[in-house]
Amino acid sequence: MIVVLKPKVSRKQETEVLKEIRRLGYKPHVIRGVERIVIGAIGDERTHQSLEVLTTWPQVEQVMPVQKRFKLVNREAHPDNSVITVRGNLIGGKKFQVMAGPCSVESETQLLTTAEAVQKAGATILRGGAFKPRTSPYEFQGLGEKGLKLLAKARRATGLAIITELLSEAHVDLVAEYTDIIQIGARNAQNFQLLIAAARTGKPILLKRGLSMKVEEWLLAGEYVLANGNSNLMFCERGIRTFETYTRNTLDLSTIPIVKKESHLPIVIDPSQGCGRADLVIASCKGAVAMGADALLIEVHPHPAEAWSDGAQQVSLGQFAQLMEELKPFIAAAGRE
Repeated sequence: MIVVLKPKVSRKQETEVLKEIRRLGYKPHVIRGVERIVIGAIGDERTHQSLEVLTTWPQVEQVMPVQKRFKLVNREAHPDNSVITVRGNLIGGKKFQVMAGPCSVESETQLLTTAEAVQKAGATILRGGAFKPRTSPYEFQGLGEKGLKLLAKARRATGLAIITELLSEAHVDLVAEYTDIIQIGARNAQNFQLLIAAARTGKPILLKRGLSMKVEEWLLAGEYVLANGNSNLMFCERGIRTFETYTRNTLDLSTIPIVKKESHLPIVIDPSQGCGRADLVIASCKGAVAMGADALLIEVHPHPAEAWSDGAQQVSLGQFAQLMEELKPFIAAAGRE
């Protein structure tokens, strides 16, 4: 860590800081500048107490960590890309994966029709919400366990793996029983007890970015999953809340190279939530592929205008088939299959 002292500190004040740095297990290296004294504290920040407590000392101006606060999701801890296997599908590997399906599971007919269509178009994982986090308590909240059973039926009929959202610690065992991937949504991205409970199921976890979450906070939330013995984690960018009102959220595709640089874990892009508009989904998907995303999470409905939730951002079955065809040259150009 780097400790910067305030201008014109006394020798006694400097000695006090050096003594405390040594007491905490670091070896100090003093650099004397014209205006300030900078102390490099050499030691492993993962095993020693943080020196940030020194910021409360009157002679200390700033304490800056050198190592990242996230340890296990950090690429330094795992230089190679992690690849996650979900029912034979490799996420983060050579093959580009597409997860697709309705925002909410509404009925057997709606779900099976969608599942068969997205599979035919090339999707390998079926998404669908059985429990729905809604802004208003009067909006459709999902079918619950009935929805999970319908997802399992669609998996048997099509062979598609399934992903669905976990909202509550009370539903951890129930959701884990049915799903292949547990999704932690934006509203729960920093619900750390829920993250811990989900991690302990051993199921692959897809962690969405919070509504106003900084990238470091997102990576640290992912750290909770790995720190609890589950290395099967995917990050999912789904747009953040900004001042812009033309789209529902602002889809931050810059997170793709950032997460790829900072972490070894796969990154998935959700363009449906990301912009909240079906007419922008195809272009957003192309951008995500070109920038190096590992997978897409797309909302698809047989009749979006009749959807029980978020119809404006769901593409139709025909639009999804068109999307998959238009993505092929982008996937090839990105060196994926």
